[in-house]
Amino acid sequence: MTLRPARAGRVGGGFWAARQRVNRDVTIPLGGTRIRESGAFANLERAARGSAGGHQGKVFADSDVYKWLEALAWERGRADNGVLAKAYEEAAGLVAAAQAPDGYLHTHTQLTGRERYSDLASSHELYCAGHLMQAAVAGSRAVGDDTLLRVATRLADHLVKDLPADTLDGHPEIETALAELYRETGTRPYLDLAARMVTTRGGETLPLKGHHGPGIRQDRVPLRRATTVEGHAVRAVYLAAGATDVAVETADEDLLAALARQWRDMVATKTYLTGGLGSVWYGEQFGGPHELTPETAYCETCAAVGSVQWAWRMLLATGEADFADLMERTLYNAVLPGLSLGGDRFFYVNALRVRAGANPDDRRAAARGRQDWYGTACCPPNVMRLFSSLGHYLASEDEEGVQVHLYASGEIRARGALLEVRTDYPWDGRVEIVVRETPDRPWTLALRIPAWADGAGVDGQPARAGGYHRVRRTWRPGDRITLDLAVRPRLTAAVPRLDVARGQVAVERGPLVYCLEQPDHPGAIVDDLCVAADPALRDGSPVAGLPAEVVPVLARGRVHAHREDDAGFPYRSADGPREPEHTGPVDLTFVPYYAWANRGAGPMTIWAPMH
Repeated sequence: MTLRPARAGRVGGGFWAARQRVNRDVTIPLGGTRIRESGAFANLERAARGSAGGHQGKVFADSDVYKWLEALAWERGRADNGVLAKAYEEAAGLVAAAQAPDGYLHTHTQLTGRERYSDLASSHELYCAGHLMQAAVAGSRAVGDDTLLRVATRLADHLVKDLPADTLDGHPEIETALAELYRETGTRPYLDLAARMVTTRGGETLPLKGHHGPGIRQDRVPLRRATTVEGHAVRAVYLAAGATDVAVETADEDLLAALARQWRDMVATKTYLTGGLGSVWYGEQFGGPHELTPETAYCETCAAVGSVQWAWRMLLATGEADFADLMERTLYNAVLPGLSLGGDRFFYVNALRVRAGANPDDRRAAARGRQDWYGTACCPPNVMRLFSSLGHYLASEDEEGVQVHLYASGEIRARGALLEVRTDYPWDGRVEIVVRETPDRPWTLALRIPAWADGAGVDGQPARAGGYHRVRRTWRPGDRITLDLAVRPRLTAAVPRLDVARGQVAVERGPLVYCLEQPDHPGAIVDDLCVAADPALRDGSPVAGLPAEVVPVLARGRVHAHREDDAGFPYRSADGPREPEHTGPVDLTFVPYYAWANRGAGPMTIWAPMH
């Protein structure tokens, strides 16, 4: 690695502390209840008794338990208590009891009597194993609990010994889990197995089912030859994250270069403004280059979580700020929208536009608003584990010093230094860092200046956007440094090839993408709103129904003037004189996209025409 994770990072206040508090107090307890109601715990109980039959839920139901356990583990590391400890110990003990004598563990296979590894294209056996391993590593790192670590190493030993040669799971995930388990235990065969899986994938060895080709399971092109991401978006970024781990641990520069090439093409041609991934509902897939329609955006919350995991690994491997920029964009605008402000309702799909009268036929459709749970419940516990572990993503270290990537009030311990961070980011761009402890020798503090932050400064001196501003000195306790990221509203336009957004603009403020939402425009339908050519963007006052700290953005706008014949055939000649199409001026209120649908479901858009 070029950089290494900081020894400890802790969110202590402000924006992300509030989200972590909701996650801990509301979302994680709710997750435990919903997962139990789904039958996932009952599956483990039956497997522990050696029963046959009676499996409930999806074939990958075990993974919901494991992701929830991972969130519990990180929460215990942040601030343990009797309730958390009891919930973790009971669930971890149940998982251990369900494990077969030879280390195998997958309740669907154990309860149905299906032959092990006979349908890896669809069984998710190794996918579930991967999430178990990640939960085990979290328990070990967070609180030194080895209950799950013993289960995970027994399972990994079984895979190393008994997994058929050249076997792949249809849903990548185990690759990064094996690499992390190797890091935690030092057992080299775990890394070797992950490397073998990364290397052999792409040979069209997984059997095809239905109408899908091998690309949906990441089995069409070997990673070293691939030039872009394709297929199922979650599987793609999970595989890429694991492959990055393998490349780093085996010093495989060719593989890392290939992954960097794929990442950059993904960002340039297949990533929504929000950082969301996946534009095709059929198969939850990436589309073609610039196939990024806002109404039909899939943008699965899990894909956003996986994108953060991949970008973090690429950041550590290269030290390049672009990866941290996408992490931040994705966290605020693609992960966070998947959870309601109250922490008890969820989006699986995150559309960038919902039209008036949109068809809410599918339960995942954004037009239905957030749901209390899903039959395929991969997204809610994924958000839980990411939010619980957020402190790990704040900073890194190397031989030169400390690098701060994400800004949140709290503490960072790295390279023998303890830094206190004070900020009201993302609402305000001022970030104050106070040195509380420091080695008595020179070291470098590197502060990320986001690509959007033109006009940023550090202690009154200009700081170039799109990189790191470095300050090297012999620090003393009590030293402080102030970063000003010049958070203010701005307009964003799409590249011309993104034809669905030509002539339209989006509003951003700092790291946040904004949207127009129906509750703020009672006199018109959001579909009819346009941004004026001279929008005069400015911060607004708190809006009804959203927390007081939320800063809206106001702009001049216009409303499309409907005529009587607008209800007829929706196309008309483009030749000859045309009647005026807009009334004049109205005030538009943009709110952060992550906060939409907390006041009821209705029309919403990120992109709006500019006239």
